[in-house]
This record gives sequence, C-alpha cells and structure tokens, in this order.
Amino acid sequence: MYWLSVLIFLPVLGALWIGVIGRNKTDFTRWAALAVTSTELLIALGLWWNAAPNAEGYYYLMRVPWIPAMGIQFLLGMDGISLLLVLLTALLGPVAVLVSWHAIKQNWSAFAALLLATQTGIMGVFLSLDLVLFYVFWELMLVPMYFLIGLWGHERRLYAAYKFFLFTLTGSLLMLIAILGLYFIHGEQTGIYTFDYFELLQINLPGKTELWLMLGFFVAFAVKIPLFPIHSWLPDAHTEAPTAGSIFLAGLLLKTGAYGLLRFCLPLFPEASLDFAPIGMTLGVIGILYGALLALVQEDMKRLIAYSSISHLGFVVFGIYAWNQEGLNGAVLLMLAHGVTTGAMFAMIGMLQERSGTRLLTQLGGLLSPLPRLASLLLLFTLSAMSMPGLANFIGEFLVLAGVFQISAGFAFAGALGIITGVVYLLWMYQRAMLGEITVQRLWTDLNRRETVLLGALALAVLWLGLYPAPFLDNLQIPVTALIEAKNAVPTGSINALR
Repeated sequence: MYWLSVLIFLPVLGALWIGVIGRNKTDFTRWAALAVTSTELLIALGLWWNAAPNAEGYYYLMRVPWIPAMGIQFLLGMDGISLLLVLLTALLGPVAVLVSWHAIKQNWSAFAALLLATQTGIMGVFLSLDLVLFYVFWELMLVPMYFLIGLWGHERRLYAAYKFFLFTLTGSLLMLIAILGLYFIHGEQTGIYTFDYFELLQINLPGKTELWLMLGFFVAFAVKIPLFPIHSWLPDAHTEAPTAGSIFLAGLLLKTGAYGLLRFCLPLFPEASLDFAPIGMTLGVIGILYGALLALVQEDMKRLIAYSSISHLGFVVFGIYAWNQEGLNGAVLLMLAHGVTTGAMFAMIGMLQERSGTRLLTQLGGLLSPLPRLASLLLLFTLSAMSMPGLANFIGEFLVLAGVFQISAGFAFAGALGIITGVVYLLWMYQRAMLGEITVQRLWTDLNRRETVLLGALALAVLWLGLYPAPFLDNLQIPVTALIEAKNAVPTGSINALR
C-alpha cells in the first residue's frame, strides 16, 4: 500500500519545496505548509475510511527491499493502534501551522520546512515495521525538533535544545544496541539475518538476554514518554519551545515512547515485560503523582501543562503495564485525548502570550470579560484535562483505572489521587488567568477566525472522543487482543504479586 509511503514522504517533499522556493515569501510559505499538512490529514482520513484488517489485524502493509544483503527492508504497516496515532499526527499538523501564522516573525520557510520534517519522522515511527527503518525515523524526528527549539524558542532555548537532544540520543543508542542483539540472535537461531518485525516476533531469547534487550528498548521509550526519573528535559523543552514545537512535543513525540512500549516491548519481550510490569506500574504511578504535585506550584502556564503531561503519560504507562483489555484500550484512548487536549491548551497559551506578552499567572487575571471566546474554549479544554465525563480524557483515564483496579486496588487509588490533584491545579490555573480583576491593562482582541477554526476543530475532537469513543475502540480490538494473547502465552509472572 503506497499510500503509507505518501504519508511519510509528503511532508518532507513539502519541506524541500518550501525550502527551495519559499525563501522571503512568508505568505506563500504559510499557505504551502497549510496545504501540505491539510492534504496529509485528508489522506489519513481516507485510509481510516477504507481500512479493512487482514488476518494479522493490519489494514495496510508495504514491503520493498532496501538493503537485502543485511536483511533491511522498507517495511511499513498500519494496524488499529498506528492508525489512530497517524490520525492524531495528521490532525496536529495543520494546527501547528495555523497557530504559528503570526507567532513566527522571521524565516518562516525554514521554520515550516523543519516542522514538516518533524512530521515525517513521527509518521515514520508510527508506520515502520523494520527495526532499522524504525530507528532511522526515531532519530530523524529529533534533529528538526532540536532546531525548532534552538532557533525559534525563548530565552533559554539553547539549553533546552541541548538537554532534549542529549537525553533522547542517549536512550536511542541503548535501543540500537538492543536492535543489533535481536538481529544477531535471530540470525544464529535461524540462519536468517533480518530486522523484519514479524520475523523477530518468533525469536526465542535465552535466559536473561530477553530482559536486557527489553531494557534497551524500554529506556529509549521511557526517556521520550518521559518517565520519572529521566523526565527533566521535558519541562525545559516545553517552556522554551515555540508554540508549534510544544504542540508537537506534547501531542506527538511523547506518544512515540508509549507507542514503542506497545509495539516493541510487550510483543517482542513478553516474559521480560510481564516480570517488569510491577516496576513499570510503579514508575507510572510515581509519574502521575510527581507531575501533578509539581504542576501545583508552577507560575508559568506552559511549565504547568508540561508537568501535567508527565502526570497524564504516567496514566498511559499505568494502563499499558496493567496489560488487560481495559488498561490497554484506556492507554491508547488517553494518548489520543492527551494529544488533542494538551495540544489545544498549548495553542491557547501561545495565543495568550501573543496578546499579553506573558505566560505568568501572577501577571494575568480577569480575561473572561475581554476574551469571552478564548476563555470559554480554554474552559472546555481545561475540563477535558480534568477528566470531566463527556470529554476526551475521561474515558481513557476511567478505563485505565478499571484495568489497574483488576491488578491492584492500591495502585488504582493512587492514580485516582493524581486525578484529584489535577482538578486542583487546573482549576487554580483557570481561576487565576481568567477570573478576578484584570491585571494587564491593554486593548484586548478575542479569537480571530483562524484561531477559532483551529480550536473549534480540536474542540470537536474532544467532544467526539468523550461522547462517542466506539469507532476508536473498534480499531483497537484486534491489536489489543493480540497483546493480551502474547501475555497469556507466558507463564504467570510477577505481576500477580501486586494483587
């Protein structure tokens, strides 16, 4: 299915087109970037509309020899999990372009080219089923994001860009070693040296080798999620990144780590992952509470939402390592909900900063009266982030807690405390920014047509996920069942010790 390669290469071809002929043509560059990302969204929606799973649960597969002598292929595939994350990636592309329309003041062509290159890397991660190809795209998405933060970020942008790059690159190198380990062990066992995901699923790993290889993958994914205690790059990256960079970071890059756990750690290393599950759930619950508590004391709105992302992604890890129907479904739905909700909140914080010149809660207040449309939509997304029933985050977090409760009531209670703490810091943020007395005296302008359209699209997604999640759950049925079967094929592991 060549449409998968179109999803990957259309953004990078658009980036080259813009980079070559878009120099000093800001209006052309904006519209060209919007056209490319909108086309990407239409293709993703078309693939969703026409999706029909094969016997293995994959809607589309594409296999082309790349470096046959080394067993490397251009192998792409889309199942229910990757389909939903591709849709999220395609949706946030035009959002990132529209939110940057006037926020980026210089060198729009380079900015747009790097944004599109980042989207190519993310699409490649969600679609690659050859481990070398996956690693190539995993690294590719880091480079343009580094420059987006370092060139268009705020005051401490270089520090944040260096930290982001070093943390993620270190974890990636461990994953590369684990990939090579799988390659050579499979070759020794079968005489066939390949990086084919489907072939590697059949490997028999001896002794503790499986655990060490799993940890190589896990550390790379844990850095990207990010999990405590290797999370410290995220608040700095979010705080210093331009608004579009924050949307891609929170909405998409963090999801690549959780996707890696679902696609590689659990099915490739089921026994080691089952034994590791109590540790994974413990790290998840620490992230939930740690992120929520630190969000309580933030004055910078972007930093507050960054710490809330650590808390919400802790729920995702929680659900993944619960490793049952409810937990896995909830984890994937929460990935989608968090991407939409947090992407919208970062967009609105950027809009507030354009109008007021600040993101500090101490310097904001009383904006409900001069900015009623902005305040109303911010309330909707704030309620969604709080897991209000009927909005996006609720069904994901509810299913995660239901799945975790089957494993450990204590862990489920700790996760519920994280939700309660989230209500406190999110209401506190909204109250200080939107209610009370106006502290910044200026001529305020409410949302314009461009901003209303992009936020309206995200609001519809939040309501759809919250009110009618059935189409998304239908896409998850086959891949989630396959993950549970992989778990059931392993002798009962230490996860039962949590009961």
